[in-house]
Amino acid sequence: MVRAQTWQAKLGYGSLFVILGIISLLCLAPIWYTIAVSLSEKSAAAANAVTLLPVGFNWSSYEKLLEDQKFFTAFGVSLQRVALGGLLNFLMTVLMAYPLSREANKFRSRNVYMWILVFTMLFSAGLIPWYMVIQKLHLLDTMWALVLPGAVPVFNVILLMNFFRGIPKDLEEAAAMDGAGHLYMLFKIFIPISLPALATVTLFSIVGHWNSFFDGLILMNHSNNYPLQTYIQQLVVQINDMSRMNPDEIKQIMQISSKTLNAAKIVISMIPILIVYPFLQRFFIHGIVLGSVKE
Repeated sequence: MVRAQTWQAKLGYGSLFVILGIISLLCLAPIWYTIAVSLSEKSAAAANAVTLLPVGFNWSSYEKLLEDQKFFTAFGVSLQRVALGGLLNFLMTVLMAYPLSREANKFRSRNVYMWILVFTMLFSAGLIPWYMVIQKLHLLDTMWALVLPGAVPVFNVILLMNFFRGIPKDLEEAAAMDGAGHLYMLFKIFIPISLPALATVTLFSIVGHWNSFFDGLILMNHSNNYPLQTYIQQLVVQINDMSRMNPDEIKQIMQISSKTLNAAKIVISMIPILIVYPFLQRFFIHGIVLGSVKE
């Protein structure tokens, strides 16, 4: 009987691993296909002849994408945006989540602020008023236009607030008895305990700032101020006069199509997130589960 149960358990685990493996391959297949297209020649990509391996392997799309100095400028703008915007999101999220995690008898205006936050999640003033406010504040064509409008990520605030509410009250009471103030409890007790939730909201902020392109498109007046995603969205292959090109340049242009170039854009834009995610992944699930539970 015991052997039968052991055999059934092994079969169940084996089936589970097979299913998870298939799901993993299905998730990786689009990324692998995109890489294969970006490394293929123009005719093969245009004819949809690329499957899992590049056809006519070449680096022409990447060379065309990287040869422009504006690419590196846009890359730097995105790095600045992620650093500044991520830090601002972190500070605002922590400083708002802590007081909102207090009980209503300790923070009398808590429910009012919560209703305001929920209201902003459900309703928006619209694109035109949003643009006019930024314009009146003279933020157009500056880095602040990209980070200040989204300085308070409401979803992250609610997620971290619920995580704070799950911290045992005994810790807070013991710290209060020792004379600790709110700032001491926040930075010495709540933040060290809340690393999974903080890693989760930080990952959300980084991905949101890195992948955003629309605000850069309408708030930046000069292409030198475009973040990377806006630059990639605007990038096209321009052929002005092939008579002035040498044979190697003409061969390179003929190997590039909009499909291969777009695939190269996607691959390049994924690299920073793929580098950052493994360091935060071990906190991600734990933070999401605990932060989504309300007492």
